[in-house]
Amino acid sequence: MPRMKNEILDTGDMFPKSTFSKVGGGTFSLPDDLGDDWGVFLVYRGHW
Repeated sequence: MPRMKNEILDTGDMFPKSTFSKVGGGTFSLPDDLGDDWGVFLVYRGHW
């Protein structure tokens, strides 16, 4: 997966379009899959 630019988002900024693989298969696209509502996206990177 290519790295995104190191830009800091400010209040009201749109999350950059990104696609992630789901554990059970398929993909999840941000911000499209959140719709027009507020949302929280958490990433669990596994055991250190």
